[in-house]
Amino acid sequence: QVQLVESGGGLVQAGGSLRLSCTASGGTFSWYAVGWFRQAPGKQRELVAAITAGDSTNYADSVKGRFTISRDNARNTAYLQMNSLKPEDTADYYCAAQLRTWDSFPVNYRYWGQGTQVTVSS
Repeated sequence: QVQLVESGGGLVQAGGSLRLSCTASGGTFSWYAVGWFRQAPGKQRELVAAITAGDSTNYADSVKGRFTISRDNARNTAYLQMNSLKPEDTADYYCAAQLRTWDSFPVNYRYWGQGTQVTVSS
């Protein structure tokens, strides 16, 4: 079993920054692709960024140039650095992991954290 725990969410003003962390236990973290998803009220859960076991990255168009995903396998942790935050970034953010390379569909991620809330005020 793999357990994921997110941290780093909070309230920030528009234009500010936050760094989310996702710490894993119970598996070989370096084998997994990691995705960051978000879900806003009344909207579908969507992939915002993903990183493969080989450190290839993918981003939603809405966050390109503002968000950066990274991983530190020695710390069993993946990060989402969020800069130039906008009110429309407000959502619950989740990290997820799978053994396949990466995928944009939530159903294909086997392991999920409990989420961390990000609120961006205007």
